[in-house]
Amino acid sequence: MPAGHAARPMPPGSRPMAELARDIAARNRAGEPVALTSVCSAHAEVLTICLAHAARAGVPLAIEATSNQVNHQGGYTGQSPADFATAARAMAEAAGARIVLGGDHLGPQAWRAQPAAEAMAEARAMVAAYAAAGFTKIHLDCSEGCAGEPAQLPDAVTAERSADLARVARDHAPDPEALLFVIGTEVPPPGGARLDEDGDIPATTPESAAATLAAHRAAFEQAGLADLLPRIAGLVVQPGVEFSPMAVHHLPRDRDPGLRAALAGWPGVTLEAHSTDYQRPEAYARLAELGFGFHKVGPALTFAWRQAVYGLDLLRTMLGQTPEETLPGLMERLMLDDPRHWSGHYHGQPRDRRIARHFGLADRIRYYWPAQPAQRAVARLRADLADMPLPAPMLAQVFCDETIARAEALGGLSPDTLIAAEVDRALAPYLQVAPR
Repeated sequence: MPAGHAARPMPPGSRPMAELARDIAARNRAGEPVALTSVCSAHAEVLTICLAHAARAGVPLAIEATSNQVNHQGGYTGQSPADFATAARAMAEAAGARIVLGGDHLGPQAWRAQPAAEAMAEARAMVAAYAAAGFTKIHLDCSEGCAGEPAQLPDAVTAERSADLARVARDHAPDPEALLFVIGTEVPPPGGARLDEDGDIPATTPESAAATLAAHRAAFEQAGLADLLPRIAGLVVQPGVEFSPMAVHHLPRDRDPGLRAALAGWPGVTLEAHSTDYQRPEAYARLAELGFGFHKVGPALTFAWRQAVYGLDLLRTMLGQTPEETLPGLMERLMLDDPRHWSGHYHGQPRDRRIARHFGLADRIRYYWPAQPAQRAVARLRADLADMPLPAPMLAQVFCDETIARAEALGGLSPDTLIAAEVDRALAPYLQVAPR
């Protein structure tokens, strides 16, 4: 610990769980088709459902917050990293689940409208807060330009800034040896992914991935941080999976982009896949075979939660329990009153934007569920249906057979079990490759 930084108590279980994540990376590198699922969401009920599912399955989860969701200024959730970590640990303990706490896209993105020096100062403060709170899986992402810079920065600049933030994490972590760094980024622009001339999502080339690793090695060594290079355990690259607001680009199962080759000389590093939401169930085993030991999921889980509550709202109407304003009607009003979370992502005619606001795969509606009117409306929906009969033939109008069966296995057909079952169904394919 550098001078000026007093030792901090290590959050319980942080070192063992960080080592577990590193072990998964090593097992994948050795050819075992296993992967750690990273649930990237700030939706409390979705997190609770996922943790309960993981506990029942006896597998670990990474729970990750992003820089715009949770930061030293509160993010759009109003939570600091310490707030999020405390809540996530409490939920995990209640569920009996094992978790790795991660920070996703930790860099200057949330402040990129400012000059680089100012944005990086905010990024340092944020990373310090994440590290101090005991987050151990740290995605160092400085790839986006700030005011006056190109939208995407060259590897050398990205790596130099990432090394800067790695130092901050080391200096503020209760146990620097527990840190696990992820580098690189493959994120689509607002509105959807870029396609090649054949309509496919082009995978990262091995040469590009190797160049990213080499740039980070040089930057860490130049900054006197060579001792932190073994802490790098993940490299974000694009395997050819993505989703746009209205379409899923599925993994080409017969294609191997050869990205394992880029990891030569980095024995502790695995590949990390982002935007894996909505893929066919068999895609996750294939990703693990291709060397992806970390799989990210987020919007697909809140999409499933929204799908369940919208389905229950329709059933309430069928039962004659219609309130003055339907749940979709309320959410439409909230989104139109404050369009900042969706307006830059959904385009086209007014009807197209309306459909996307509610059913877009990017699930931008997730930003509006914490609003008090939405919270009250969902609570009333649950209350209205709490004592109502929900026979299977009626449920079949809005829920598939698998969801109904899962709900019955969770304790019977109730609003709570149906919501949980829908989220469980979205998470289940990921856990097929979870280590046990």
